[in-house]
Amino acid sequence: MSLINTDGTNAGMAAIGARAKDAAAQAVPMAQRAGTTAVQGVQTATEWAAPRVQDAVLGAREWAAPRLDDAAEAITVSVAPKVSAALHSAASQVRPAPPSTKTGLSRLLDWRWLVGLGAVAAAAGATAAVAMRRRYASATAAAKAATEPDVPEQARVDESAAEDAVRSQVNGQVTAPER
Repeated sequence: MSLINTDGTNAGMAAIGARAKDAAAQAVPMAQRAGTTAVQGVQTATEWAAPRVQDAVLGAREWAAPRLDDAAEAITVSVAPKVSAALHSAASQVRPAPPSTKTGLSRLLDWRWLVGLGAVAAAAGATAAVAMRRRYASATAAAKAATEPDVPEQARVDESAAEDAVRSQVNGQVTAPER
């Protein structure tokens, strides 16, 4: 049976509709994959081409600037000074800006960074000194409290020591306490 010949029946028309739906169901994912692949290809091409175009433009500018200066010098000598001034102006506008001289380590060693780093170090040192001083003071107070007896206990110890002590008199005689 032919794909188009349906003999005019409803079943034949339904079969064609079903085949069309199947073909569309297969075509949609293939089209999505093709679109995704195309987008990825364009992104890859853009990533590849962008730095090369920038390099080409920079190279063209570097090539054109000295030639414009040479043309300006030739015109200065032979033709109108106004044209020469215009060419000098064009050359200075076309010439790329020189690269920055402060890069890497020289930028890090800038005086502002060093002053800031010194201020941070001083603040950290002062904080550490205060913390150590407080810790020393609290440790000293705790040790003193642990070694000194309470006042009433100290008074009892002093009384018993006084009773047990050998008494000496002004005349040099020593007497033992009586019990």
